[in-house]
Amino acid sequence: MEYKDYYEILGVDRNASEKEIKRAYRRLARELHPDVNPGDEQAEEKFKEINEAHEVLSDTEKRARYDQLGANWQQWQRQGRDPGNFDWSQWTAGGPNGVRVEWDGNLGDLFGGGGFSDFFRSIFGSMAGRQAGGAGNPFGRTSRGQDMEATVEITLQEALQGATRLLERDGRQIRVKIPPGARSGSKVRVAGKGGASPTGGPPGDLYLAITVKPHPILKREGQNLRCNVDVDVYTAVLGGQVRVPTLNGDVSLTIPAGTSSGKTFRLRGKGMPNPRKPKQLGDLLVTIQITVPKKLGSRERELFQELAQLKENDA
Repeated sequence: MEYKDYYEILGVDRNASEKEIKRAYRRLARELHPDVNPGDEQAEEKFKEINEAHEVLSDTEKRARYDQLGANWQQWQRQGRDPGNFDWSQWTAGGPNGVRVEWDGNLGDLFGGGGFSDFFRSIFGSMAGRQAGGAGNPFGRTSRGQDMEATVEITLQEALQGATRLLERDGRQIRVKIPPGARSGSKVRVAGKGGASPTGGPPGDLYLAITVKPHPILKREGQNLRCNVDVDVYTAVLGGQVRVPTLNGDVSLTIPAGTSSGKTFRLRGKGMPNPRKPKQLGDLLVTIQITVPKKLGSRERELFQELAQLKENDA
């Protein structure tokens, strides 16, 4: 039987804390999840390995037993002995120093795909017990199922108003509400919709990582939105009204006479909601860009020339 180095699989030090182990596991789970790597058998196999490693290293009793085995295995290697002759009997469940495990039914899957390895089953038993202290649980207690994570993409409009998504999990549809004000990188927790517990305990949670798609006109800056609006030279000089796009439709903005290019106006309450206080809205910052006509008619050119002459006479 091949020894599995769970620390190496997760890429953590043997003295890593529970927090470091959890952080490493979540990072790898996001990279290797089957939903992110459809049809990639190698990624699927690695995904099973990191789940198995996390199952052991996140449990105090399993980790202690595994560390004892690891110390003996490393000593065996340092002595230059043949790995094929290592004495597994004292470590396997049901062996001289192991734990006798009896169970009925099939081995529980990790996240619904693939079972534990022969190494895990030999050292820790099937872990398929249905109740804490049952015959299938060699440590006399249940463990919680693994948390899962999926990515959900929404539009900026949906981020303003909130959104609903239907997800399919184990043949069942889950309706998830995404609150107003969601940002890229924020997460929505769906309690009890994660991985099933291999020991009959409560299921883990499902976390939805939100990605907000870029808007073609509006740029998000925290709770504020920003956009540029073209204003012709006549309106900039004389003043007037321009239409400004918002997520709730166009609004009219008054441009004072003599407005310069680069001037920014603030439209209060036209931005994004605070996720914790949805009725608290940010602002829309509108920056003016003055456009100069590229082609002039003969009469327009004459008028501009007259204005230029007046300017010179006033100087």
